[in-house]
Amino acid sequence: MVANYHTHTYRCGHAEGNERDYAEQAAEAGLRILGFSDHTPYDFFDREPQDRPMRMKPEELPEYADSVRALAEEYRGKLEIRLGVEAEYYPKYFPRLLEMLRENGVEYMILGQHFLGNGTGEPYCGKPSPDLSVLERYVSQSIEALETGLFTYFAHPDLIRFTGDEAAYTREMRKLCRAAARTDTPLEINLLGVREHRHYPEERFWRIAAEEGNAVVLGCDAHQPQWAADPGSEAAAVRMTERLGLKLLRDVPLRAI
Repeated sequence: MVANYHTHTYRCGHAEGNERDYAEQAAEAGLRILGFSDHTPYDFFDREPQDRPMRMKPEELPEYADSVRALAEEYRGKLEIRLGVEAEYYPKYFPRLLEMLRENGVEYMILGQHFLGNGTGEPYCGKPSPDLSVLERYVSQSIEALETGLFTYFAHPDLIRFTGDEAAYTREMRKLCRAAARTDTPLEINLLGVREHRHYPEERFWRIAAEEGNAVVLGCDAHQPQWAADPGSEAAAVRMTERLGLKLLRDVPLRAI
């Protein structure tokens, strides 16, 4: 891998290590670019205590941004370090989120649509469900996010775990893949899913993406420093792209927020 833009820190409550831990591992592994994309805060945080293990607090964002920028200066010439977040698209809170991120100089966002609606009282999208309405909402909300033109790529787009009618899955996910192609947004093959043998990468999704000609990027989704680069999972993902005929990008241009 040349670049990994999907890296978390201890601030999200379910990862380990600080920025330096990840940078040291990435530099040792020979990466050229390391992007930090910890789970973004949202203003509803204090009203959603069940989300505490999911994302950093709003008051942590300035320190996160300053810490990553300081490390980028320290590693200048050795490793390019970029400042980003992984964010759900919650329409009610999205304008305020953009304001917060811009105030703190965050460079990019990747889309990680873990919940629907505005995040309150919604089931986790990775929970198995035969409910077609959940799949349809996931696709429509994700397309709305892609059409903002603000997300650098779509992380684990195959997170949704639909167990219902196969034809419905194909129809809806084809809509999603076509929207990603139309907005020129790459789709991420998630290496955390590869190394932990999760339900994603979901091959039936990636067959559709190959048919639609979607561009694909690899993301380590590192929650521990040793996974800031992951050659074993990378090799498995590359083999899948070759077998399915996917267009794999070694790097991707960041979209300014």
